[in-house]
Amino acid sequence: LHHAKKSEASGFCYVNDIVLGILELLKYHQRVLYIDIDVHHGDGVEEAFYTTDRVMTVSFHKYGEYFPGTGDLRDIGAGKGKYYAVNIPLRDGMDDEAYESIFVPIISKVMETFQPSAVVLQCGADSLTGDRLGCFNLTVKGHGKCVEFVKKYNLPFMMVGGGGYTIRNVSRAWTYETSVALGVEI
Repeated sequence: LHHAKKSEASGFCYVNDIVLGILELLKYHQRVLYIDIDVHHGDGVEEAFYTTDRVMTVSFHKYGEYFPGTGDLRDIGAGKGKYYAVNIPLRDGMDDEAYESIFVPIISKVMETFQPSAVVLQCGADSLTGDRLGCFNLTVKGHGKCVEFVKKYNLPFMMVGGGGYTIRNVSRAWTYETSVALGVEI
């Protein structure tokens, strides 16, 4: 999951399956966009691709005195990867409307400028209202809107889970998001 680093486990994550998936996608796609809607910054994925221009990481997360304490607006990548890390630090209490008003224009501009040939969307359920470790007020419908928005670009699309510490929220969110991705009404 998204906190694991090359040389250490972090934040309940032992292996960064997302990084492994992106590395596999890079064998077939020149540019991969990674979008993270978990309440925590996707630090492990960002670190793995911080110096490349083939992967752009975009993380929408709670920032400040909050694990992992990374993801400042000014963290933008380095070397060839400069400007290929985008961090959107957010405040407590984000609801669907506020989140969508930020997500849509940012992802639209990223798609337009980066022009990825594949997208990975990490759907951490800890950004949902009522999560034990979260502090946002998103609903499963709000998460679904993010999935729907990314899906409309008709690019190869890998959707993965992430954090989520209120089990009912996790199962509902991932079921709903999967249904949206597949175009199946539930």
